[in-house]
Amino acid sequence: MATTSNFLTRLVGAAALGVMALTGSAQAWEPTKPVDFVIMAGAGGGADQIARFLQSVAEKHDFTNRPLVPNNKGGGSGAEALIALNTTSDPDHTILVTLNSFFTTPLRQPNLGIDVMTFTPIEMMGVDPFVLWVHKDSGITTFEQWLDVVKKGGYVMGGTGKGQEDSLVITYLEQNFDLKIKYIPYKGGGAVAKDLAGGQIMASVNNPAEAKGFYQSGDVVPLLAFSDERLPALPDVPTLKEKGKDFSYYNQRAVVGAPGMSADAAAYYQDLFTKIYNTEEWQDYMKSESLSPLWMTPDEQKAYWKLQIENHKKLLAEMGE
Repeated sequence: MATTSNFLTRLVGAAALGVMALTGSAQAWEPTKPVDFVIMAGAGGGADQIARFLQSVAEKHDFTNRPLVPNNKGGGSGAEALIALNTTSDPDHTILVTLNSFFTTPLRQPNLGIDVMTFTPIEMMGVDPFVLWVHKDSGITTFEQWLDVVKKGGYVMGGTGKGQEDSLVITYLEQNFDLKIKYIPYKGGGAVAKDLAGGQIMASVNNPAEAKGFYQSGDVVPLLAFSDERLPALPDVPTLKEKGKDFSYYNQRAVVGAPGMSADAAAYYQDLFTKIYNTEEWQDYMKSESLSPLWMTPDEQKAYWKLQIENHKKLLAEMGE
């Protein structure tokens, strides 16, 4: 099973040593109007939270001469956002916060005519693990208990989109533990977390940031992490690898530019988001929200995209997409 983990393992050690020193050189280009900061998901999910946090850090430190304006376009499993960037009339003022639907949606919807390799690499801000969550009233406290309950039938889970990250992880569980789960697609992880806390669904595989508030209030219980190692914020939660399955899965948290963006504009945004990455606020955010650092150069980002396209082709084929 191809996953993000092999590439993550190779790069995360280098990233942890620190990002390249900032050049501090003046940019030849600056925005002349507000920047369309497109979010590839609905309100309240991980991508939305990250975009608005990045925007707040840029504003706090006065990093930009024009504001970044968050713009949620989560329709069609992120197709709406990809189309917006691919057809923008102003690529120098259009950027995107991505998740793994950046890879899966063009593969599942080839009629879109989207080639993500034509997009402009800006900044990899980190990668976000997945966690299996249940409602506090389920009485389930271990992964083994969860398996027993699911095998009784009639189990309902929710996740972001169809053929996207959440459904890939859930399908892996179905195929490798002989389970049958009814999957309800949502437009964003925030809505998934809310419905789990409200009891409308039985479980989810939300990212830690999406479920954090409900976890802190005691409404949801984490059972399993789909990460290479246990998460510092959830040290008592075992990984799927500890259960004997060599599988981990992470969500890309990156900023991407539109196809056709000028080199000067790309350099401006790369400098901007490297500054944000190096702030104490972002470093603290990664720790508090269980993101793994994975900073890359633009060329490394392109190599990562190519790898993830191939990985997700295999994952989608295995789940029958």
